[in-house]
Amino acid sequence: MTDQADQGDGTARAHTFDTSRPNVARVYDYLLGGKDHFAADRQAAQRLLAALPNAAAVARANRMFLAAAVQHVAAQGIAQYLDIGAGLPTSPSVHESARAILPGARVAYVDNDPVAVSHAQALLATGDGVIAARGDARDPEAILADPALAGVIDLTQPVCLLLVSMLHFFTAGEADMIVGVLRQRLAPGSYLIISQGNASRPPREGVQDAYGRDITLTGRPAGEIAAYFDGFDLVPPGLVPVAEWAAAQPGAWPRPPQPAQSASSPAGMLAGVGRKLS
Repeated sequence: MTDQADQGDGTARAHTFDTSRPNVARVYDYLLGGKDHFAADRQAAQRLLAALPNAAAVARANRMFLAAAVQHVAAQGIAQYLDIGAGLPTSPSVHESARAILPGARVAYVDNDPVAVSHAQALLATGDGVIAARGDARDPEAILADPALAGVIDLTQPVCLLLVSMLHFFTAGEADMIVGVLRQRLAPGSYLIISQGNASRPPREGVQDAYGRDITLTGRPAGEIAAYFDGFDLVPPGLVPVAEWAAAQPGAWPRPPQPAQSASSPAGMLAGVGRKLS
């Protein structure tokens, strides 16, 4: 699934617009039932579903986790959100979820896929505290230094950082660097929202084949994902499968599909939300 790339971060190494190759964000859009995909993306999604029949259900559950997690954070009074690897605009979005609780919430969507960013900019060109900007998660300092980001996000105040379904599209070393740099820059009281593919071994051959060899796939054991929350107070129910996290939140909308996965599922994704202590 994406982040991304995002949902996705668009983590294929080439940043140009090429419809002949599958794109992480567009494959994810297909799995969610969206319309922003091309033949190569649909073919890749079908290969992915052949290898992991529950991939679409997990993608939908991940989207419900995002909405439920953002609503929880907004209910704590956090009014600014930074979504890195945001991917193509999909409802329920971060700003929709946050503004259901805090109408004045500000959101910055960041992705390195030019198509995802252009789509988001076209939809969000309202000038009301929601932006979409181009940025590569492999250079987190450049993202944080972007003047466009400073227009809506004040890093000296608590912020909610989202790294949703995108870290598994990087090598382990890259993912650790991304989280480490960003986590350090968060003010005390900030929140970190993560979902990531859970695996102790490399992905099934069919999964890697679905995306192609120029896109990295790296599932992580639960203990390594949990380490991203060192120095954070994990929100109940802790680090659990995405569907379980969303289902545990009273009043979250829309309700997540059930059942979507188990912790040992081949397409398992773990999710957690943490509050930075200091």
